[in-house]
Amino acid sequence: MPKILIVDDEDQFRTSLTARLNLRGLATEALGDGKEALKVIRQDRDIDVVILDRKMPGITGEQVLSEIKQYRPEVQVIFLTGHASMESAMEVGKLEAYTYLEKPCDIDQLVGVIEQARQDIVHSKARHEIPHVEKGSFWKWLVGSHNSRPGMILLGALVFVILVAMPTPDRMQRLLSAPKTGETTDPHLGYADYGKLRTGESIAGFYARNYGVGEEVAPSEGGKTVHVLSLPQAAFRLKVMLATLAVAALFWASGAVPIGVTALLVGTLMYFLGVLQPDDVAKAYAKDAVIFIFGVLAFARAISKTGLDRRIALLLLGPARSLGRYLFLFLPLFGMACSFLSEHALVAFLVPMLMVVYLNSLKASGLKRDPALAVTLILALNYAANSGGPGSPAAGGRNAVMIGILADYRMAPAFGEWVKYGLPFVPVMVLVIALYFYVVMRRRIQSRDLNIAAIVRQASDKLGPMNRQEHITAVVMVGLILLWITASDRFGMGGPVILALVVLNFFRIMSWKDVAGIHWEVVALYASATALGKGLAVTGAALFLADGFLGLLPEFMRSGEGLTVAAALFTGIATNFMSDGATVSAIGPITVPMSIISDVHPWMVGLATAFASSFAHMLVIGTPNNAIVFALARDPRTGEQLITLKDFMKHGGVVLVLSFAVLILWTVFGYWRWWGF
Repeated sequence: MPKILIVDDEDQFRTSLTARLNLRGLATEALGDGKEALKVIRQDRDIDVVILDRKMPGITGEQVLSEIKQYRPEVQVIFLTGHASMESAMEVGKLEAYTYLEKPCDIDQLVGVIEQARQDIVHSKARHEIPHVEKGSFWKWLVGSHNSRPGMILLGALVFVILVAMPTPDRMQRLLSAPKTGETTDPHLGYADYGKLRTGESIAGFYARNYGVGEEVAPSEGGKTVHVLSLPQAAFRLKVMLATLAVAALFWASGAVPIGVTALLVGTLMYFLGVLQPDDVAKAYAKDAVIFIFGVLAFARAISKTGLDRRIALLLLGPARSLGRYLFLFLPLFGMACSFLSEHALVAFLVPMLMVVYLNSLKASGLKRDPALAVTLILALNYAANSGGPGSPAAGGRNAVMIGILADYRMAPAFGEWVKYGLPFVPVMVLVIALYFYVVMRRRIQSRDLNIAAIVRQASDKLGPMNRQEHITAVVMVGLILLWITASDRFGMGGPVILALVVLNFFRIMSWKDVAGIHWEVVALYASATALGKGLAVTGAALFLADGFLGLLPEFMRSGEGLTVAAALFTGIATNFMSDGATVSAIGPITVPMSIISDVHPWMVGLATAFASSFAHMLVIGTPNNAIVFALARDPRTGEQLITLKDFMKHGGVVLVLSFAVLILWTVFGYWRWWGF
C-alpha cells in the first residue's frame, strides 16, 4: 500500500499528524530527521508522498527536497511549515515541490492535497519517463506498463534465439552462395549491391570483402590480407538481422522498453554479433537522413521560440474554420504541397501550431485532455504528408532511388512524366484519409465549435508585429527550403539544416541549450532505423525476405497488373519496418527486373513500388514525418504523449489498408489504364 512519509522535528506535531492521517485510512511513516528520511526514501519504493518541514536540525527541508528529486523525481513533496516566506516558497517551487502549506493546516484540506498529489504521480512519471508499474500479481508485473513490459522483453529474447538458432533454409544458402553471372536468372539479382559484385562472386564473398567481416586470410603468394566468410558465418549474420528486425518491431510496437533503448539495442546487436565493423555500424547510424531529423527538430524549436510558427500556421490554416474544412479543404492542399516541398519540414513547422490549437481548444471547452482531437489534428496531418510522396520525384529520396534503378535499364521517367502518373493519386488519397478521421473520430472529440483559424489568429494577435528575430528566422527558413529544393542532390537534406542552425546561433536566436533540448530519443530511433536497413541490405536479409514473399505469390500475381499489385503490397508492408529509401533499394532491384522478364512496363511496377514506400503509417520509425510528430506531440503541462505508439498502430493500420485500396483501384486499375504506358 502506498505510504506517506512525515518528516518533522517536532515530536508532538509529528505524532498528532500521524494519528489523524491514520484515522482517515492513510498509511504513514514518521521521522524527525532529514538524513534518515533520505535513507528511507531510497529503500522504500512504497512511499509516494512526503510531508516535509522546512527548518530542521542538520539538514533543511529545501536540501531534503533537492536530494529526493535527484533519485526519486516522481515522489510528490508537500511542504508543511511554520516558517513560511516568499523566498522559500519560490525556491521549493523551482525544486518541483507539489505545494507549499503553512502550519496550522486544516486536516481535511491536507488530506485533499495528498489525494491530488497521488493522482498527479502518473503525470509526474510521464514527465520524467518513469514506467508506471501496477503491483499486485505476477501477471501485472509481466504485463507491466509503457516502457517497462517484462513479458514482451522475455518474448523478444525468445524470438531472437529461435530465429538465430533455426536451421539455415536451402533458399538462404543458395542466395548467399550463388556466383554472379550477370544474367537475369541470377537468384540474387535483387541484392542491394548486386552491381558491385564481381563476376563469379557471391553475396557472402562480397559481404566479407567489402565490409571486412569474417576471418582475415593472408594469401600464400603474399599480397593484401583479405576477409573470408564461410556460408554458415554469412547465414548467421543474415539471421541475426532478421531476428533484430523482429525484436525491434516487437519492442517498438508494444512499448516494451523506451524507444531510445530499442534504438541502441539494434546497434548493440550489430556490434557484438559481427554484422559490420564498428566504424561501419557508426556510419550506418549517422546517415544524412538522421542529421536531417536532428536539424529539423532543432529548427522547429527555433521557429516556436520566436513565435514564427504561429504566423506560418495562420497563413496555411486560414481557411480551416471548422474541423470539416481542416480535413477536406486544408489537408488535400497540404498533401499536394508535400509532393513538391519538403514534407518533413512542413510537418515540423505545422505540428507546434496544431499543439497551440489543441491546448486552446481544451481551455475553451474546460477540458483537461481530448485524445481524439489530438489524434485527428496531428495524425491526419502526418498521414496527408506521407501520402504526398508519390506526387513528384522531389517528394523524397525513395523516388530518387527508384529513378536510379530505372536509369540502370535506360527507362527513367522525366520529372513531368512522374508527376503525370503520381500526382492524381495524392488528393484522392488525402480525401480518403480525411473521410476516415471524420467518420471515426468526430463523435469522440469532446471539444465543440472548433475554429482552428480563429484559435491560430488569437494566438498570433498576442505576438504583435514581427520583430527582428522573426524576420531573420523567416529569411533563414526560406533559404533553407530553397537549398532543399535546388541543392539537396549535392548537400543532402542534413547539410542545409545544419547550416541554418549555425546561422541562427550567430544571430543569437538559438542557443546551444535550445539544440540540446530536442527529443533525442527520436533522433536515436531514426538512426537505428537507417542502421537496421543497412544491415538487412548488406547481409542479404532484405533480399531473403523479398524473395520469400515473391515465392508465395500465386501465378496470376507474377505478371502484369498482378505483379504491380504484389510489388506494392510487399513494399507497403516492408516500409513500415525499414526506412523508405532502404525499402526501395532492397525491393526495387527485384521488382523492376521481374517486370522486364514478365513483359510488363517497368514504370508500372517501379512507380508502384516507389509509391507504396510512402505508406509507412504504422510505426514511428517508418518515416521522418512519423518521428517528428511523435517527438512534438507532447502535452507541455503534463508531459503526456498525445500521439502514442498504439495510435500509430491502430490508425496507421487502417490508413495502410486504405492506401493499398486507393493505389490499386484508383491508380493501377484506374487512370493508369486510361493513360497507358
